Amino acid sequence: MSVYTTVSEQRFSQFLADYSIGKLVSLTGISDGIENTNYFVETSEGQYVLTLFEALTAEELPFFLDLMAHLNEHQVPSAHPIADNKQRYLKVLCGKPAALVQRLAGKSVGEPNLKQCTALGQALGHAHLVTQNFNGQRSNRRGPHWWQLTSQRLMPHLSPEKKQLLEEELAFQAAHRNDSLPRGVIHADLFRDNALFDGDSLTGIIDFYYACNDVLLYDVAVTVNDWCSNPDGSLDDARCQHFLQAYQQERPLTRNEKNDWPLMLRAAALRFWLSRLQDQHFPREGEMTHVKNPAVFEGILRNRRLNAPQIRA
Repeated sequence: MSVYTTVSEQRFSQFLADYSIGKLVSLTGISDGIENTNYFVETSEGQYVLTLFEALTAEELPFFLDLMAHLNEHQVPSAHPIADNKQRYLKVLCGKPAALVQRLAGKSVGEPNLKQCTALGQALGHAHLVTQNFNGQRSNRRGPHWWQLTSQRLMPHLSPEKKQLLEEELAFQAAHRNDSLPRGVIHADLFRDNALFDGDSLTGIIDFYYACNDVLLYDVAVTVNDWCSNPDGSLDDARCQHFLQAYQQERPLTRNEKNDWPLMLRAAALRFWLSRLQDQHFPREGEMTHVKNPAVFEGILRNRRLNAPQIRA
């Protein structure tokens, strides 16, 4: 959610004329995040978030916007897209595909507590249930094929120690396919900055633009690796168990999923170590940018390789 495309208030006011949500009061760029340009929008009738899509195409975007609407309409805390006067979610602004969504109350948490982990686990389990009848289809663009391509690009820039870790983990993951695990629509990026809380109450899950069809357990592992990790990369057992118990009250895990839990935690750590290395070594230009430290997920990956956490229920 960095700012790569600058939008003037005059240009946005012209864009806003196609909606029935009041007059522009303020337009403020958001620096957090990586992929898209985002602004907070306040009008005379409410608060919204404007997203200009820097990489996704107009052909790809209906999947995400329809998914957000589906989740919101099925009691998953999330932002509903705003339709213009012709009932369109997707528009064009400054030559980029663009959309407005509700701005949700609450804020992200830096150090989640047990109640917050419980709330998020329940919401993710519910999301995995209610999207079973969502008809959109999208492959995971940051799956194993992307891991291989990105690794080849990064190898010349890595130390021998990091190269060895990367080569070993890629080989391990290639030898352990998970085609038999339950699949569905996943968020694929449910980090602490993509969930909003008012105290211990979850007010919304945001930033669905990595969502895709993939292994449901992978989504759980992505979320747990961020929400339940200690600074040294180890898992906080209490947070992890509260999250998993709440998730399973909505969607119980299968025996195969429980068996593959250590593998999936490693896969999720590998994916985000690679993406942060890519952002570090091949940064994109932007007016306001935020690059996350790849060492965090290198530490998580190393920990998951040494310790194989099990699901106890």
